[in-house]
Amino acid sequence: MSRPPTFTPPPCARARALSTRRGNFAVLDARPAGTPRGTVLLLPGYTGSKEDFIALLEPITEAGYRAVAVDGRGQYETDGPDTQEAYEQAELAADVLAQAEAAGVPVHLLGHSLGGQIARAAVLLDPSPFLSLTLMSSGPAQVSPGQQERVKVLGEALASMTMEQVWQAIRAMGPVEETPTDGEDLRRRWLRTRPAQLIVTGRQLAVEPDRVDELTAVRPLPKHVVSGERDDVWPVPLLDVMAKRLDARRTVIEGAEHSPNTDQPLRTAAALTDFWDGAHR
Repeated sequence: MSRPPTFTPPPCARARALSTRRGNFAVLDARPAGTPRGTVLLLPGYTGSKEDFIALLEPITEAGYRAVAVDGRGQYETDGPDTQEAYEQAELAADVLAQAEAAGVPVHLLGHSLGGQIARAAVLLDPSPFLSLTLMSSGPAQVSPGQQERVKVLGEALASMTMEQVWQAIRAMGPVEETPTDGEDLRRRWLRTRPAQLIVTGRQLAVEPDRVDELTAVRPLPKHVVSGERDDVWPVPLLDVMAKRLDARRTVIEGAEHSPNTDQPLRTAAALTDFWDGAHR
């Protein structure tokens, strides 16, 4: 489970609803003091939320960019149905196109982990709204065997237990106090996430096909592969190879693991904004 350092947005950001042709999405909308150099759309990962990007918002806006971090459908503060069909990857990708349109196209698109695979699907559906694509700790195909087993176990638990019961089981496996985040914030986020969303997206992570060649063919679209030095979801050497296949910029964030956005936000923001600056040029 991703654990942002805080659930309190910085002064540059406000929580609001982004109204789109596919419904309303809860976002943190962070704006620079002057006219933005561009807009960045940030998609969180599995079990995550827009709060996973809070530590990036100030440095991104200080570099002149507007950042819109999104709760996808069924994630935390964005409502979603209880039917599993609503969370198929094509549906979530179509949501991203609507979010980009509402944020004001064209936008730079970034997806973390699961969010990266949804971002990829959105670009393959229609690349025209996007100035660039950043895949952060998000691999070419299915997650590692160990992670496949984890999402399988979680899916089985969600099918037979309440969200509160599953939360208590998660707490029994590891303390939520590993970061300064208030454990009650994490619990509230968990309880407000739709079980159907977790079941379907977890299943997708375990069977995702390799679509790198399809993405490579999307030109001209600058691409960026970012990760920490270590990653137990997709091995770092696999991400290295993916970046080469994509002819993408490759950045490894020193001192970070699967979530560079929370492990090393300043280093991560510097790498991201430098890439976006280059994409503009």
